[in-house]
Amino acid sequence: MGWIRRIARSPVLLLIAACIPYWSAAAAQDREAATPWGQDYFPNTPLITQDGQPVRFFDDLIKGKVVAINFIFTSCTDSCPLETARLRQVQKVLGDRVGKDVFFYSISIDPDNDTPTALKQYANKFNLGPGWTLLTGQANDITELRKRLGLFIEGLENGRSKDHNLSLLIGNQSTGRWMKASPFESPYILADRLGNSLHNWKQASVTQNGYEHAPEIRTPSSGEQIFRTRCSSCHTLGDAEHAGARGIGPDLLGVTQQRDRQWLVRWLKEPDQMLAQKDPLAMLLYEQYNRLAMPNLRLGDTEVAALLSYLAEETERIQAPAPETGSVVSDALDARAAVPPGD
Repeated sequence: MGWIRRIARSPVLLLIAACIPYWSAAAAQDREAATPWGQDYFPNTPLITQDGQPVRFFDDLIKGKVVAINFIFTSCTDSCPLETARLRQVQKVLGDRVGKDVFFYSISIDPDNDTPTALKQYANKFNLGPGWTLLTGQANDITELRKRLGLFIEGLENGRSKDHNLSLLIGNQSTGRWMKASPFESPYILADRLGNSLHNWKQASVTQNGYEHAPEIRTPSSGEQIFRTRCSSCHTLGDAEHAGARGIGPDLLGVTQQRDRQWLVRWLKEPDQMLAQKDPLAMLLYEQYNRLAMPNLRLGDTEVAALLSYLAEETERIQAPAPETGSVVSDALDARAAVPPGD
């Protein structure tokens, strides 16, 4: 056993043992340096959360994580509420994975007005769940961050206009896989990318699919396309098909029967003006649905007509009575009713 004690006291082995932590750290640094999407690419921009907590963009928000990042401002009256509503649907589809292995970040492009308090009020209006952080910071820092992420429109954004790039950036910092997506995409597709593709993209699919088993695809009407890309972020149509949850606005089944068409046309074209003018019905809806303003979708006459036609057609289809058909049970009950009592 003496040879074991002699080896254990060997200066060479003691030196090797002392170097193991260094080698491990060096190997980790080499792996980090091997990806172009590491800390040398992403700025470590200082930001502040809706809870007033200071964070760093790379170190605290995206390092080693699967993330979805968009840029908004809380006073927006058109695209930002739709983006937020759509991502809220994605969050509901992913469930408690948000905050565990998927993280959402919405960064304000109007930090002068979007204080942590304003961001927290915005989050409460939309009832955003855990794992979704709203952030503000210095205007110049946020502009530089947007440029580095490819979410800044050169020549169009001058600081005064709030028109901005509406792309959603999703990615996995560990693997270096990043992509831009439309925030108005189907919530199920976005959830699948965040919850599946970005985690397992190097693994081959075991499912064998062939074109012979592909279902027939029905081409949606222009009105249905508008509903699914614009309206379904906030509204359902007779059921919870869209993201499996109640909308943050009223269900639209039967709306063309319940509301005056002229009022609906104007509401779809200029809801912001109707709210500013305190239209009674517009104000009632505003108060009833958590003081969330109907966004201006910038629809033209042709689009409004197509959307209303689709809503009317879907209402008629869903509310149509089921055709009367005989069955074994109903026939038996009818026969039994025809037999006089006592027989």
